[in-house]
Amino acid sequence: MKKKDLDNELTSQDGYLEGQLLIASPSMLDPRFARTVVYLCAHTASGAMGIVINQPAPNIRFSNLLEQLDIIGENDIMPATQVQDMAVHLGGPVEKSRGFVLHSSDYFVRNSTLTVGSSICLTATIDILKALAAGSGPDRALMALGYAGWGAGQLESEIASNSWLNCDADADLIFNSDAAIKYELAFAKIGIDPAFLVSEAGHA
Repeated sequence: MKKKDLDNELTSQDGYLEGQLLIASPSMLDPRFARTVVYLCAHTASGAMGIVINQPAPNIRFSNLLEQLDIIGENDIMPATQVQDMAVHLGGPVEKSRGFVLHSSDYFVRNSTLTVGSSICLTATIDILKALAAGSGPDRALMALGYAGWGAGQLESEIASNSWLNCDADADLIFNSDAAIKYELAFAKIGIDPAFLVSEAGHA
């Protein structure tokens, strides 16, 4: 999705869920989204776009990615250990080679950064990677490769079939370094035990 398209998709409209979290139901049939939590960056009548926030990419760290992009050399030391050790996530099945960074609103570049919620932004240019490597990036960030996309009416249909639940976004949950607990934390926000949903589905 090009930046112009993202700008169009991020136009806020009442009744849509941009800026919220989608939580995959235990009955989710698509294995690509089983037990996922998605931050929904855009949702309009023409479709939706989001970033999966709880699927770390195996065997790749942020420092590896910076080396591959020639932003840092193999022996360079980044100023912040937490940035060097930052995980790279699988953001979704669309454009899996393209990078997206969800981050706190203390970093903003005109014509590059999109404000999604009151405290969450999205930047998909190499500038933010350079800023993070130099120690001048946002205070909190989540790096993802790829995104999740839905066509017109597709997400609404999946929600109606109980594939997804939704809740208000939570910056502490989004940027939690322990991806393994985000699914349960998201369900806790809406006061539901996912094990109960599995039990109920089995007795339907």
